[in-house]
Amino acid sequence: MFGILARLKAAGVLGLNRRNACYILPYNERRFYPRVDDKLLTKQLMLQAGLPVPELYGVAEVNYQVQGLMQQLSGRPGFVVKPAKGSGGQGIMVLLEAVKDMYRRVDGVLISAGYLKLHVFNVLSGMFSLGGQPDKAIIEERIDPNPLFKKINYRGVPDIRIIVLFGVPVMAMLRLPTSMSRGKANLHLGAVGVGIEMASGRTLVGVHGNSVIFEHPDTAQSLAGVKIPNWDELLHMASRCHELTGLGYQGVDIVLDRAKGPMILEINARPGLNIQLANGTGLLKRLKVVEQHWRELKNTVQRVSFAKEHF
Repeated sequence: MFGILARLKAAGVLGLNRRNACYILPYNERRFYPRVDDKLLTKQLMLQAGLPVPELYGVAEVNYQVQGLMQQLSGRPGFVVKPAKGSGGQGIMVLLEAVKDMYRRVDGVLISAGYLKLHVFNVLSGMFSLGGQPDKAIIEERIDPNPLFKKINYRGVPDIRIIVLFGVPVMAMLRLPTSMSRGKANLHLGAVGVGIEMASGRTLVGVHGNSVIFEHPDTAQSLAGVKIPNWDELLHMASRCHELTGLGYQGVDIVLDRAKGPMILEINARPGLNIQLANGTGLLKRLKVVEQHWRELKNTVQRVSFAKEHF
């Protein structure tokens, strides 16, 4: 046991308690949490800053608005329903298309309009929100994934998670949906995380659960060597989120749409730690390097250059 702990420490692996005590508590002021915990507010901040986000189709805040929202959605080929204050992918429903008077979910299941309406009511009740508080239902455009990911993806929309400390991108991974995750790109639901080399934007090996893997479990395609398009643009977008949110330590999730390119999906004030498994290295050493130098880095260009040079 002590030997394992010693090896983890030598590798610079960041644990949950240390993440909370040394990075989240001191660097993320509580007053700024609503900026990322409320996805609607996050989207508004991004739009004000000129950063690309998925198009907003509608919002329901109280029950009587749901019927009007359903009428707005009639005829739309596909969209996403999500709780404004949800976490971990809970309550997110991705609908690919309308089929007569029904909708096809990303996992292939057909649902009725009544089922969808009930889901929106559940979102408003706070069933999926942080702390179970009443919530808002956000309806936004469904991302059409970049075809680059077709061979290593299962149905859903892949995203790129970038850990950022004081505006410096520190570590990144590509998150790929699986049959187990039902088309969602959340690792704790069964998605695959694939490390990304910071300097080049090329994928490394993957992690599924707590196991290192080399092929996607559904497609059997190799995960390594995929070049993420617009990589520098993604790093700059993630770096800019530091000023927008006021948070020192955060995870920025970016999607790549076939037609529109990169868009920020959401920001997380408490990003998970499996990204270290996907990259085969610990976060701690990188975070300490940033802590020593971040004050010298005056803008986004310098922060991104620093990240590509050191990581």
